Amino acid sequence: MDGNPDPPFVVVGHVSRPHGTKGDFFIWSLTDRPESTFSPGVQMRVADASGQEPDPLFPPLEVEEARPFRKGYLVRFVGVEDRTRGEILRDRYLLRSFEETEPLDEGELFYHQLLGLTVHTTDGNEVGRVLEVYDLRPVDLLEVSRGKDDSVLIPFTREIVVEWDLETGRLVVNPPEGLLDL
Repeated sequence: MDGNPDPPFVVVGHVSRPHGTKGDFFIWSLTDRPESTFSPGVQMRVADASGQEPDPLFPPLEVEEARPFRKGYLVRFVGVEDRTRGEILRDRYLLRSFEETEPLDEGELFYHQLLGLTVHTTDGNEVGRVLEVYDLRPVDLLEVSRGKDDSVLIPFTREIVVEWDLETGRLVVNPPEGLLDL
């Protein structure tokens, strides 16, 4: 495999906007474990423009308080005490150290582990490489690049994605008839 080593940071949230006047933020959770991610004492970093690496202009943020709100969380960070100061975090991604994230359950993968995997059908034909993962409802979609300007979307379900091997960088799919022709 070309290698997608575990990154030092994982994207866990998106700061949508400041909320109120006391330094709270409305955050869209981008993790399956928001209760432990957005809990007091957890340290996060503000991502750079790429959304993947910590921005060196921002010190680490420590969660002071968090609570569920609508389809996200209201989070207050230590030292951010007003809306004006918090405005600079609007539309930024939040990162958490990979080493501090909770272990995955059996059969789960991190988003970044899917990127770059070579996709094959159950009969051994190569489809392409996973280019992107779209977190949609009711099912996530894998964008698989088949070459220059050619890709296909494959639903990430147990019925279609039948196995994967991170060591070899291989993902095996059993697509319904016609899916790969779209």
